[in-house]
Amino acid sequence: MIYRNGRNSSIHTSRRDFLKKSTAAAAGAALAGGLAIARSAHAAGSDVIKIALIGCGGRGTGAATEAILNKAGAKVKLVAMADAFRDRIDRSLKGILGKCKDYKDAVDVPDERKFTDLDCHQKAIECGVDMVLLCTPPGFRPVQFEAAVKAGKHVFMEKPVAVDAPGVRRVMAANEEAKKKGLLVAVGHHLRHEDKHRQVIQRIHDGMIGEVKFLRAYFNSAGVWVQKRDPEQTEMQYQVRNWYYFTWLSGDHIVEQHVHDLDVCNWMMKDQHPMEANGMGGRQVRVGKDYGEIFDHHCVEFSYADGTKMFSQCRHIPNTWGSFTEHAHGTNGYVSIEGHGTSEIGVAGQPPQRWKRGEDGHQVEHDDLFAALLAGKPYNEGEHGAAGTMTAILGRMATYSGKVVTWDDAIKSNLDLGPKVYRWDAEAPVKPGPDGMYACAIPGVTKAW
Repeated sequence: MIYRNGRNSSIHTSRRDFLKKSTAAAAGAALAGGLAIARSAHAAGSDVIKIALIGCGGRGTGAATEAILNKAGAKVKLVAMADAFRDRIDRSLKGILGKCKDYKDAVDVPDERKFTDLDCHQKAIECGVDMVLLCTPPGFRPVQFEAAVKAGKHVFMEKPVAVDAPGVRRVMAANEEAKKKGLLVAVGHHLRHEDKHRQVIQRIHDGMIGEVKFLRAYFNSAGVWVQKRDPEQTEMQYQVRNWYYFTWLSGDHIVEQHVHDLDVCNWMMKDQHPMEANGMGGRQVRVGKDYGEIFDHHCVEFSYADGTKMFSQCRHIPNTWGSFTEHAHGTNGYVSIEGHGTSEIGVAGQPPQRWKRGEDGHQVEHDDLFAALLAGKPYNEGEHGAAGTMTAILGRMATYSGKVVTWDDAIKSNLDLGPKVYRWDAEAPVKPGPDGMYACAIPGVTKAW
């Protein structure tokens, strides 16, 4: 695989600097931002919060539905939709209307407010909305987040927030601007909003299992959907349609999917992030023209500043052991959490304590966001969203290269995976060979940062 070097500036961001840079801005927002947030929560003269959905796949459809059905008491109206492809808008709108049939006044998206093309986000942002939901493939996230913040919109954006280090830095910079403007920023790490996670992780922080010695994280599954190539598609159209299998669009499944578990492990470590990573990965089973350039398995050892290790696995191979779980092992006990199941904490000499999942965090994250919006309270998940994404990118750099990669080298990287411009007639960042196959990373050869 050949990567091109981007032109973004290389901003050095140490572990300590990564999260503390926003502290001063947050303090100012806490003092003066409440009134600004309350004033900007709704369109002038209305108690309705108008939203635009940008990215109309399954997750976007779910996010818009959850926003409308929020339990915070916010009156939400979907007034604009945008996606690269019109058929996805129409399918999504049908799904939203079906799930929100008891909220018939909450959806008003005529044809003139359905936008397509690769710049569709800008047109949706300009529709007089108060909030945007950014649910496109993550390769588009940094430019769309920048545009939303520049326009003064509150934001819900799905994870991950970028696919490369230049994108993470752009998100971090835009997030600082969002704080200065008193804008709310939510990131789709729904596990942070689930009761079973909150219960046991608070107990980790309270010292219930003693000093954490190592962590384990898994996202092993059979894989996801595939979009077959239409002979009439251009290369860019095909890659955007089959986006999961191209690193510039998805970040590979360690970034797009396993980021959930890696973010939880950072949370267990009191929102520290790893200082280095080494690992291995490749593609052994999921090969062929339909599967782009990404790996089908990754295995990474992450190291935190205090020496704590986090052992990470993610896999997309059918008929293998599946697990979506996170685990912490301390000097006095352990924690085990099923992503969509139960959580358990065990302390030496005591019977385990268990918690049921409770309400799905996908809904709760919107309830929490709109509750803060209505109360005029600052709300920003951008830092841990960026840190979790960068942790996953660090892991991919290690598996693609086969080398030990430090956080500082990773976050300073100028390796920009995206195209020079986002247009249908632009040259795709990767191209198939004469046999239709896409080259994938080769450990020991590939320059991954």
